[in-house]
Amino acid sequence: MTGQPIPVIIDCDTGVDDALALLFAVRHPGLDVRAITCVAGNTDVDGVVRNTLTVLEQAGAGDIPVARGAERPLIEPVRTARHVHGQDGMGDLGLPAPTRRPVDVDAVTLLRREILASPRPVTLIPTAPLTNIALLLRTYPEVVRNIERIVFMGGAVATGNATAVAEFNVWHDPEAAAILLTAGVPMTMYGLDVFKEVLVPAGDVQRLRASADPRLRLAGELLAHRDPATSGDPTPTGGLGDAGAVCAVVDPGGLTTELLPVEVSLAPGATRGQTIVDRRPRPGESEIHHGPREQSLVDVALGVDVDRYVKLWLTVVEGA
Repeated sequence: MTGQPIPVIIDCDTGVDDALALLFAVRHPGLDVRAITCVAGNTDVDGVVRNTLTVLEQAGAGDIPVARGAERPLIEPVRTARHVHGQDGMGDLGLPAPTRRPVDVDAVTLLRREILASPRPVTLIPTAPLTNIALLLRTYPEVVRNIERIVFMGGAVATGNATAVAEFNVWHDPEAAAILLTAGVPMTMYGLDVFKEVLVPAGDVQRLRASADPRLRLAGELLAHRDPATSGDPTPTGGLGDAGAVCAVVDPGGLTTELLPVEVSLAPGATRGQTIVDRRPRPGESEIHHGPREQSLVDVALGVDVDRYVKLWLTVVEGA
């Protein structure tokens, strides 16, 4: 990558794969991580703050401000994913408590401050439920003038994971996701359709786990934790998960995207939290009879170059 680093802010619910994203982001020379904000999701928000600070410490990252954000969705109760990420949200690896501390302002305040203070427009990378981002957009709408793009991990074109049709981050706070889509800035949806495809080969996972470098061992253990189908395999493959969204900021050419109308189902019932992606080639009878609906246009990721992103992530994380 040439030119100045891309100023980014990561909003996360660290989380095993959020940790993989942070390990990559803080080491990539093409990214200027201006702040990290935390929100309830994979675990409670205080656990997210602790996990985020721990990862930064393990990674040897610079002095990046970290702020505590929303402890619950706008309307829904907190519904964590500890059954996936472990009771501590980080695979129950027994990591030491961090010595770093969060800043003394809340996440929305930090987001506003860092976005408006950046000399170049910022790219936001939410890898979590979108509560902090929704609160930011509603409280300080002026920030959009200095946002270049939002690349969010969330949603699904096809199959969900929280429900048959809804992905966890959007399902956890559907109203926040709906607000995100009104931001009025260019947006990329890195959803489950590509999220689940990017797997690090077993040999690479094993090499990382056997490393003498604690940071690389952590990366290997996190990758190993992410393969529920082969939890008993001593050399499992590992999903990059949220880290793929950060790879997409650095190397957008690794994604196949299409600009499509997207909306979030907010109605109670089986479809709540679904991202409805309109892939029809022409208007249907509903539009003919009732007129077009107002829907946000989003660059939706429909395909990913798996080898390209795996190589990118490994090269950066294992780099000297």
